[in-house]
Amino acid sequence: MTEQNTTAAAPPPADAAPETPEASAAPAAADTPAEPAPAAAGAPPAGAVPEAAQGPAVLRAPGAPQDRRALRAALRWTAAVLVFAAAGAGTAYGITRAERTDVPGLSTKSDGRWTYPALAKPVLPPGAPVPFAVDNLDGVHYADLTQLTLPAPVGSTPDAGLKLEKDSAVTVDTFLEEYDASAREKMKQGFTDSGLRQIVARGWTTPDGTRTRVYLLRFPASGFADTFTGCGVDLNGVKGTEPDPVWDKAHTGQPAPEPDGITVLQESVPFGDEQTRVGCVQSGDVQALILQNRKGGAGAVPLHQAVILQRQLLR
Repeated sequence: MTEQNTTAAAPPPADAAPETPEASAAPAAADTPAEPAPAAAGAPPAGAVPEAAQGPAVLRAPGAPQDRRALRAALRWTAAVLVFAAAGAGTAYGITRAERTDVPGLSTKSDGRWTYPALAKPVLPPGAPVPFAVDNLDGVHYADLTQLTLPAPVGSTPDAGLKLEKDSAVTVDTFLEEYDASAREKMKQGFTDSGLRQIVARGWTTPDGTRTRVYLLRFPASGFADTFTGCGVDLNGVKGTEPDPVWDKAHTGQPAPEPDGITVLQESVPFGDEQTRVGCVQSGDVQALILQNRKGGAGAVPLHQAVILQRQLLR
């Protein structure tokens, strides 16, 4: 029998790695030049210089031109709104602080009234009752008459022609100069008979030329004050007087509360160079006489105002 050669090839060393197709093909691939890889989307072309190498970065506004225009418009409108709001607030504050007569469209035409200081009740002696209280029904005034005299309005000037003694006192003869010479003797005797105790006065002239004199006459009691006959009668330079129709119309059916007696008169037409108006207030033991005269005609409202305020002081 023929012997066959059974000699086998020697096995590879244990540490040798088995060949793979990739490994066996590697040498061939290495011999072939590599093709350039495709460029990524948005990547700079080969050979381009990176932006980092071109110099420092330039900051750019993030918004588009339309966004910047909208922002500027919004800022302008905001500034305009703030300006108008500030102006409106200032105007509102100015209107609230202004007098009504200073605001166009809200001003009220003056009716002729004057501005007086705030009236203050006089200080009474300790223990003295107020007029017309339960324990003083006769209306005796224990306060100083100068404190009961109507004060001069704002803007007026004192009457330099009024002859005043100490503490605004007026003598009987000075008071009687307001009356016609033919009536003075009789009136003076009447004052003596009724026990006239005191006369005080205050006078002023307002810018419109109205001259005002306020006289207060104190008698022993209200019954003696009732005897006063000088309200609008025999006034010096006045031919005649008549009831004030404006006052009477406003007080029709509303007589003055007792024991106060109010009389308002005006010089009858035709009058001379000037007109005189008369107001009388009898309150308890005090008789008030208010005279106002003005060239061309005296206004009714200032006299009515003075009569009402004087009555308030005597009450």
